[in-house]
Amino acid sequence: MGGSHVNQALVRLYFEVKVGLRDPVAAWAKLTGNSELYRRARGGRRVPLDDDTAAELTAAAIVHTTAEHGADRVAALATSPLAGLVGGLGGAVLSEQPSAPEQMLGRGFRGPRADDWARAAHVMLWGENNRLARTPDTPWVIAGRYKGQKVVAIGPHPTRLSDETLVVRPGTDGALAMAMGHVLLKEFFLDRPAFAAHAMERTDLPFLVRLRERGGGFVADGVVGRPAERLSVYGGDAVEVLLPRFDDGPGVLNRGVPVVRDGEHLATTVYDLLLAAYGVVRDGLPGCWPGDYDDRREPYTPAWQEALTGVPAARTIKAARELGATAEQTGGRCVIVPGRLETAHADTAYRAMLALLVLTGCGSGWAQPGAGTGVPLMPYLCLHTGGEDEANVGRLCWPLADGVLSGRTPRSVLLEAVRDGLPMAPSPRVLAIPRPIHPMPPEVELLIGPDDRCDLAPPDARLVADAVAKLAVDHVEPVPVETEVIPAERRMRLLVDHAWMHEYGEALPTYRPPGPGLPLKPTQLVVLR
Repeated sequence: MGGSHVNQALVRLYFEVKVGLRDPVAAWAKLTGNSELYRRARGGRRVPLDDDTAAELTAAAIVHTTAEHGADRVAALATSPLAGLVGGLGGAVLSEQPSAPEQMLGRGFRGPRADDWARAAHVMLWGENNRLARTPDTPWVIAGRYKGQKVVAIGPHPTRLSDETLVVRPGTDGALAMAMGHVLLKEFFLDRPAFAAHAMERTDLPFLVRLRERGGGFVADGVVGRPAERLSVYGGDAVEVLLPRFDDGPGVLNRGVPVVRDGEHLATTVYDLLLAAYGVVRDGLPGCWPGDYDDRREPYTPAWQEALTGVPAARTIKAARELGATAEQTGGRCVIVPGRLETAHADTAYRAMLALLVLTGCGSGWAQPGAGTGVPLMPYLCLHTGGEDEANVGRLCWPLADGVLSGRTPRSVLLEAVRDGLPMAPSPRVLAIPRPIHPMPPEVELLIGPDDRCDLAPPDARLVADAVAKLAVDHVEPVPVETEVIPAERRMRLLVDHAWMHEYGEALPTYRPPGPGLPLKPTQLVVLR
């Protein structure tokens, strides 16, 4: 017997129908065709099964489903051992990764391969799971260190893999990232334009943003669609803009930006808005600004983050300067390896971290496993479980929201996102997951996973691939996976211009402290074209 386990009644029925047929695919078709008998047999205790038979059973289900119902009815979570096989057949690869990288770095962003880490000059291991000493990517980190690579670990626990560790309080990673962004903008943009050429050519920083009156000031009202001749329109008229603040309850920041006329509207650049959001002061602009790096009252200074994260301000400044200097000297060979963040608002923390890469020209340095390769798992499961969460998704909007999300439920927002082009796939008939996920979509005929509620424990992926190759010859042809070609000129975004982002106050990078979140956050579902 091998390491696989299968539902006892299910495997008995499989062998019974296979006796007269001899063809595993035909046996699976007959077994699942008698839905009443099959469904009664599921859910019992699991018994050991040899690996070859487990692989045959899995392959038969995959091949039959692909041939009879289409490859997209076979699905696997991106971290499942069977994800590569499912993707190669044209099936749905489900992703649990946040959508922030695609929002900021471009749709279809792939990121570096693990072996690219060894060639990076500076690596930041950022998140809870990076403290583990023996992960599949550990050899690449060690190889990079032999080449003189600087490795900085950021998380709630120390790690043995880094040259330096910044221990942050759980859920406050976004505050540290915002403070590092403050330093980068001050020293590598305002004091010295180290990345000005990159910003003009590859980011949305020079683009004009219309302003509209709201609450006694002005708020961002959408990107005009064309860049200005320079990053900033500083030097002429200025107005006070109102920006969201969440570190001390939902509040508003009063900061000034320079403006120009765009027809009947006032406009400023994304860069000018970003300086205001991060609190990087310039002479002559209205509003409340931090005095220097040691100012603890105004976000997002190094001293302000120290009270939240526990990381000394001096170490925050040092980490930001090292990142900026290395990126400048090496042409952007810096990498952030994101891990799990302990906060319900992890997407905002990821965006603050991604902003560091966008600002320093390290757009390919987000080492997120499976980036841009899968259908988002959250909407996929929510639509097919049929549940209705009555939570009000508008309750976490900033004070000057227009009420677009007020009173909305997560499911209604999800349906709108799918209608507007969120990647989606049909409900699976064969689904492989590497960990328990409940509730599951209906109509799943073979659920492959570690939980006792699953029909079959994950068999050896290589044995399954070999079995699929043999059985598919007579039943189905593999479907080639088409990959989107991303235009080289597509710019990275620091302002995510979408109605839901403006409603939540998250169009620009910001910080939300750890606290209550929502089962389904609208800003995680924004898809930009």
